[in-house]
Amino acid sequence: MTDMSDNESAPRTGQIALPTPGAETGLPADRYMDRELSWLAFNQRVLELAEDPNVPVLERANFLAIFASNLDEFFMVRVAGLKRRITTGLAVPTNVGRQPVDLLADINAAAYALQLRHARCWETVQQALADSGVSFSRWSELDEADHHILTEYYERHIYPVLMPLAVDPAHPFPYISGRALNLSIRVRNPRTGKIEFARLKVPHLIPRYVRVDQRETDAAVRFIALEELIANQLDGLFPGMEVVDHHVFRVTRNEDVEIEEDETENLIQALEKELLRRRFGPPIRLEISDDMDETTLNLLISEFDIDREQVYTLPSPLDLAGLFALGRLERPDLKYTPHIPVTNPQFRGATPNEQPDLFRAIARREVLVHHPYESFSTSVQAFIEQAATDPNVLAIKQTLYRTSGDSPIVAALIKAAEAGKQVLALVEVKARFDEEANITWARQLEQAGVHVVYGLVGLKTHCKLVHVIREEQGQLRHYGHIGTGNYNPKTSRIYEDLGLFTRSEEVGRDLTRLFNVLSGYAIQTEYSRLLVAPEGLRSGLIERIEREAQSAREGRPSGIRFKANSMVDEEVIDALYRASQAGVPIDVWVRGICAIRAGVPGLSDNIRARSILGRYLEHSRIYAFHNEGDREVFIGSADLMHRNLDRRIEVLTRLVEQDHLDRIDELFDLAFSPGVSTWKLRASGEWQRTALGEDGELLPDLQDLIMAERASARTRGGR
Repeated sequence: MTDMSDNESAPRTGQIALPTPGAETGLPADRYMDRELSWLAFNQRVLELAEDPNVPVLERANFLAIFASNLDEFFMVRVAGLKRRITTGLAVPTNVGRQPVDLLADINAAAYALQLRHARCWETVQQALADSGVSFSRWSELDEADHHILTEYYERHIYPVLMPLAVDPAHPFPYISGRALNLSIRVRNPRTGKIEFARLKVPHLIPRYVRVDQRETDAAVRFIALEELIANQLDGLFPGMEVVDHHVFRVTRNEDVEIEEDETENLIQALEKELLRRRFGPPIRLEISDDMDETTLNLLISEFDIDREQVYTLPSPLDLAGLFALGRLERPDLKYTPHIPVTNPQFRGATPNEQPDLFRAIARREVLVHHPYESFSTSVQAFIEQAATDPNVLAIKQTLYRTSGDSPIVAALIKAAEAGKQVLALVEVKARFDEEANITWARQLEQAGVHVVYGLVGLKTHCKLVHVIREEQGQLRHYGHIGTGNYNPKTSRIYEDLGLFTRSEEVGRDLTRLFNVLSGYAIQTEYSRLLVAPEGLRSGLIERIEREAQSAREGRPSGIRFKANSMVDEEVIDALYRASQAGVPIDVWVRGICAIRAGVPGLSDNIRARSILGRYLEHSRIYAFHNEGDREVFIGSADLMHRNLDRRIEVLTRLVEQDHLDRIDELFDLAFSPGVSTWKLRASGEWQRTALGEDGELLPDLQDLIMAERASARTRGGR
């Protein structure tokens, strides 16, 4: 549900200094919300979807898994970074002026409370699943026939791969990998009476939830947790010993990769070495089952060298991210109604069987696509694949940040290179948790003859760009795609994103200059239709915010509408506060972290903030300005965070087609309508969900409304 890349608490170097709370700004010192606690509030909103009985029960289980996965990443990156800086003495006060040690204590308390709430929610969801024929059993609840079936499965598929590790003077405490599920086991030697300790790793390549009987259908199926099955077979792992007790535990480690770059370093080799070191990051959180004895707990605390505050005592089962597997059940009655993406009307052939010419469609007028409501495969993927085989295409340039393991995008670039076209792929190998996959694809591209570059030293390349140069009637034409999301066909089905296709000569010149910056030694700071970070994006947005404020002061119409995954940057937030005080109506639509305070008298009276979560991950970034009626609307890859504005190559492009501008207005009107289910940010800093109307009836979901509108457009044959 969220991108945790880069820790936002890290001090910036070589950039504009962080505003001191209240210092010479004319704004109150408490004008920001804490970033990390705001992120936890976001994950609470995910949990609220899991708690909602109106959400289909398998989707509720999926939201439980998303919550668990999100929280793991939060600890691995954000908490790990904060703790590392505290330990090394490099920590600085937070964006709200608090000491990092105090913040860490607040994080631990808030996260622990959420995990307990998460566990209680699983109990409710588990009962709802059982009522629908999907049950989770304990070993003691099963009969002798079930035990026989499971024991046979265990001996065939699990027992051979288990590796119990003893801990004694001859066997030091083993390394425990991050996020792995483990059994701590105490056994007694009947000859000596001595109790020994052993650790057993639960294999992660075996399904986490095992069917009690493989013959059961999805209509009525029983599962048992893998660790529960293993725990009831321990006698066979320790023959001649008496198993005294066992408990489940799990450790989260610092898995934040840090690369020190210089001008001569081989980035790929440095990253590969760092990925090996990632496995041995220091422990950040220890989760234990609530039946663990004090002796075992003390051993774990000592061996992991952690504080009691880092221990999370929870009901079993631990690690509910394993619930993702339930999505494979063939139970459509327990899931969201499927939505089939439509092809954008401008990319449809005259007949259902006609292969459309995307270049001709884009040449007629710019095309704005909205995923996943509109198909990625018949727009972005088809555009790149057509470019790869079109004999008139001379060159293709593309940025790749995250892509799927069997990427048709990468395959198309390889095909284009093999056909003799000039192909440039800028692969961001530092995309967090996708580093290894990106290294693999980078090498395959190089072997096929693609020119592969890895971006600029010290900066991540996060922008989403394709630039195609095509010869038409003796002239070179520039076709471009600028998007808000990754070139990943798989995530495009669940991530909400926008993308612009254009043959604008203005944008073509901009893309030519920008790719020269990315692949060579060019220095370019001026663009026509683009705002580019780190040089001009923040200043470009603030300049436009201030223009709206001036219009409001002079009594002219004004307005600002922003949509982002996260809003943290203090300079942008302060500019929005000043605009609000000038009378500018401001709508802020944020999925995740939100440091801005909305509706605070005298500070942000004119700011409304909303958050929308649902079956799709809201991922598009939009920055819209009234501009005295001549609307300026930008879409692109940049969130309002330090990492995006200071340490990444990000791109926003301006929309110019009237129907595209109208479409953006429609989206905001829906998101801020009182008749749509949303979370509203209160002046107190709390997010309040509004899911019921004044009549007590369920409010419609924004994403459902857009799906219905797209389906209607498909029926009508257009927009």
